[in-house]
Amino acid sequence: MPSFDVVSELNAHEVANAVDQANRELSQRFDFKDTGARFELEDLTVTLQAQVEFQLKQMLEILKLRLGKRGIDLACLQVKESQTTLSSARQEVQLKQGIDADTGKEITRMLKDSKLKVQGSIQGEKVRVSGKQRDELQAAIQLLRGAKVGVPLQFNNFRD
Repeated sequence: MPSFDVVSELNAHEVANAVDQANRELSQRFDFKDTGARFELEDLTVTLQAQVEFQLKQMLEILKLRLGKRGIDLACLQVKESQTTLSSARQEVQLKQGIDADTGKEITRMLKDSKLKVQGSIQGEKVRVSGKQRDELQAAIQLLRGAKVGVPLQFNNFRD
């Protein structure tokens, strides 16, 4: 029985490259010279550090641009509130990865409501979609690509 997996994964190497490029751009920009502004990547959390909150907004746009150019969907970004003190400002940006239980249920409900002859089953942080015909599975992929579920979706492990 043909099947495929719906996942939400990030390429950690591409994220690291995007953060490095953003740091390089900060070091070359005139308005950020000698300010100590920088991006720090730890696990899947990017910390923006600058002197004032205005610079944080500019840095966030630089980060989004670099992530977008590296092929990372910006829907996975979760921007936290900035923390400002007298001498510095910090902001955390978390990169969401994996399909949580609520999103998995939403995906399976969408597949059932579409009247396609496919079944979705939640397996940890992925949803396995199986059906009898390849055409039905391809229609399910098209349906999920157009759906707004809050996380970027990828489709892998397609088996006949």
